[in-house]
Amino acid sequence: MINRVVLVGRLTRDPDLRTTGSGISVVSFTLAVDRQWTNNQGERDTDFINCVIWRKAAENFANFTSKGSLVGIDGRLQTRSYENKDGQRVYVTEVVVDNFSFLESRRERQARQQAGGFNGGDQGQAFNPNRNAPSTNNSVPSQPATQPEQPKPADPFADSGKTIDISDDDLPF
Repeated sequence: MINRVVLVGRLTRDPDLRTTGSGISVVSFTLAVDRQWTNNQGERDTDFINCVIWRKAAENFANFTSKGSLVGIDGRLQTRSYENKDGQRVYVTEVVVDNFSFLESRRERQARQQAGGFNGGDQGQAFNPNRNAPSTNNSVPSQPATQPEQPKPADPFADSGKTIDISDDDLPF
């Protein structure tokens, strides 16, 4: 049987770090994942996927992510049920995360937080902290990064003017 889930999306709220009665850390969060296709209005619909991470990974996830963080997760789909306070059976489907990756740098995350959070609609694109920033007159124009030109390896057969003598015995086929 195969049960693997791989998602890339943004956190809809800050991760909720809790500790069980036996001292195990657990984080639950919701991941907003845009659908690939647009609807009739030209907008992308979004799925909101409930996820959970356990133990030390949960603590790391909670410490380094916040609302709007772009993350990639790898895990398995799990369904469970419990009885709520009113005696009703509640069914829960969630992704139990095995691995995760931060898909934006700390600098990008901090710039997004200072700019007022995530505005939505661009999770498939690189985050541009200057996209919504007001223009200022004292900004320094960025210079394109130039790489020193690497010397190209010399072609040993170029312009030699000599013919190469190869017998059929030298060929591997």
